[in-house]
Amino acid sequence: MTDKMDKYRMVKTLTESQVSDLMDLYKNEFWSDKRTREDVVKMLAATDVIIGLVDEGDRLIGFTRVITDFVYRAMIFDVIVKPTHRKCGLGKVLMDAVLNHRELQAVESFALNCLPNMMPFYERWGFTDDVGEMKFMRRTTG
Repeated sequence: MTDKMDKYRMVKTLTESQVSDLMDLYKNEFWSDKRTREDVVKMLAATDVIIGLVDEGDRLIGFTRVITDFVYRAMIFDVIVKPTHRKCGLGKVLMDAVLNHRELQAVESFALNCLPNMMPFYERWGFTDDVGEMKFMRRTTG
């Protein structure tokens, strides 16, 4: 990590205050701006791996999470960095932390969803949209 990133540390659980920071991060994004605190607390409790980046004041400035069986599949969600801290390499720090996480080393396949403009960011870790004949399917209830 560069000197600039040395002032941040990683956490694997969030304090109440950091959950509030996460809510602030979510409010900035179209894909998460409708999330409620109650639902986010429930989501965090059901998440297998949480990686947060906090600043010197313990404020959450970056976050991602993984749902996994720890063997075959892992799904990466919510790679997010506070707008004022973007373009500093913190997204890379989060992704490296996921893919180098000791509990995830045996996982056969990682997946994530992203907008087309974010594909080059994830390709550096070997992510591809070339998944052969596989198709993504979804069912929503809302």
